[in-house]
Amino acid sequence: MSRECCGPDDAPVSITLRAGVPEDPPIAALVDDHDEHGEEHEELISWWRDPALLLPVISGVLLAVGFGLEWSGVGWPATVVQAGSLLAGAATFVPGAVRRLLRGKLGVGLLMTIAAVGAVLLGHVGEAAALAFLFSIAEALEDRAMDRARHGLRSLLSLIPETARLSRLSGEVTVPAAEIRELDILVVRAGERVATDGVVVMGRSSIDTSAVTGESIPIEVAPGDPVPAGSINGAGTIQVEATADGRDNSLTTIVRLVEEAQAKKGERARLADRIARPLVPIVLIVAALIIGFGFLIGDPGLWTERALVVLVAASPCALAIAVPVTVISAIGAASRFGVIIKSGAAFEQLGAIRIVAFDKTGTLTRNQPEVVDIDTLNLDRDEVVRFAAALEANSTHPLASAILAAAPAHPTASEVTEDAGHGLTGKVNGSTVRVGSTRWLDAGVLAERAHAMEADGMTVVVVDVDGSTVGVIGIRDELKPEAADTIRQLEAARIGSVMLTGDNTRTAKALGAQVGISDIRAELRPQDKAAAIQALSSVKPTAMIGDGINDAPALAAADAGIAMGATGSAAAVESADVAFTGTDLRLIPQALAHARRGRRIMTGNIVLSLAIIIVLFPLALFGVLGLAGVVLVHEIAEVFVILNGVRAARRRALPAA
Repeated sequence: MSRECCGPDDAPVSITLRAGVPEDPPIAALVDDHDEHGEEHEELISWWRDPALLLPVISGVLLAVGFGLEWSGVGWPATVVQAGSLLAGAATFVPGAVRRLLRGKLGVGLLMTIAAVGAVLLGHVGEAAALAFLFSIAEALEDRAMDRARHGLRSLLSLIPETARLSRLSGEVTVPAAEIRELDILVVRAGERVATDGVVVMGRSSIDTSAVTGESIPIEVAPGDPVPAGSINGAGTIQVEATADGRDNSLTTIVRLVEEAQAKKGERARLADRIARPLVPIVLIVAALIIGFGFLIGDPGLWTERALVVLVAASPCALAIAVPVTVISAIGAASRFGVIIKSGAAFEQLGAIRIVAFDKTGTLTRNQPEVVDIDTLNLDRDEVVRFAAALEANSTHPLASAILAAAPAHPTASEVTEDAGHGLTGKVNGSTVRVGSTRWLDAGVLAERAHAMEADGMTVVVVDVDGSTVGVIGIRDELKPEAADTIRQLEAARIGSVMLTGDNTRTAKALGAQVGISDIRAELRPQDKAAAIQALSSVKPTAMIGDGINDAPALAAADAGIAMGATGSAAAVESADVAFTGTDLRLIPQALAHARRGRRIMTGNIVLSLAIIIVLFPLALFGVLGLAGVVLVHEIAEVFVILNGVRAARRRALPAA
């Protein structure tokens, strides 16, 4: 019986998906294979071996035999066989309807139960059997469609191997993947999967992350490079230091995020709920009024029969499942190509996006900034960089790593304070040193040189010692190779692009020209980015994509916040509605196309479900269609809605420019 249509009879039950894979965090809300018959399935079995389909199939076979006997002129044997068909079909939904009624809850199953009982009392056993068969088979197919969608999520956890090989002082030992702890050293041989997130500490190889991040090209790794859980090692043996426990890595994070998506409903889901919930009691009242009308005009038998047909015609089961089956299919499919959508509402918002705002550093760029130019006054180049590095050692800003790489041997700074979005101040060897952007510190006589650096696409850092400018440092973070192609794809889909960055205007415009973004908003602090997003959202639905802590306010303010990397900045992932497991910008047009298509499917399902009720109601009320005809049309529509919703699992990219 459909959980979305008629609700579960019992609380969901957690299951262990795979040996060695933890149940914590629980995933019962999404990967819930516990059906109303108390059965659990370790994997999605073939439809001909699915016990949930057994009773509907038996009901259908008996129904066909019963009608065959009836058409051949055999009387009571036909009725007996049809009664058997009725019992087999009704067994799939009547017990649940009764249990829900005892808890004071109404559902579509109750409407069908009343209609079936009434048809029997009026002597229409065959029509009651047809109702029970068609309703039960539609519900079984719906549950199977839901299970298939959920099974895609479970397959993510199967990427984690059951065991892992650890390097210990006594030699290599094999342990269950769930027992891996942070800082353990994993030995990953050629062709093996990485059991948890880590950093390569020995060896060189290439890793295939396509199943996790959607990036099809293997990545070369060497000591110091990160590797995600579930990736496949290439030709060489590597040793990986675990950066996450076996129970809490990027894959379990992905499953948890997708699971949480099912607890949050989008606008269309809430619309369907608002219509479906009151519709059941309204239909019952209308049916009672129709029966009362029959008694008033002296023909209770005819109008009682029509009331039963109306019960079926106005049942909102297709409406109740119109959105959930689509959302589960679409979110599950998105997770398999590296897009983690955290709620049904986020999925709907993603499908409505018309503007994408990009952070620059780490999003449009590689996030591998390097010092490429230095100009100084009075001090030599190395000394200027060492002053800057002393302060930047206390910063988490992306540019800090570039300066530290240029001066690994630097003095220690004290009394360091940070002016967010501007720069740092501190004491170095008794001198007061300030390091920051050109909009905070005056480059003085080096201003012309700083402007030239910015025009060349560099970010300029000014170094000030005891109130005097001693140098400017030019840092450049190259654009990602796919950035320009991503912007072209968005333009082809009539989606605008905006760059929001804390960098100076000259540098931002230089990079914007290279990538194809004309709307550049530079020199923004975190709160300025959030304000810019609010202004854009007031005009058109806007998505913000970023990867750092300073992007969190803007991600939260956007209609759809997108974090680059599901295991990146915790603040960014927490604030975002969508997280990419990888860093390939081409996921953006793919995700938007996927969500647009799903949104269209949801809308179509709702319209069709409402149209069926609107059309069938008068036909049932005035006797144009009998019980069997209404049941057939209604259940065919429900199956169509299910199949249409499952289409949302297909992946489709936006057209190339």
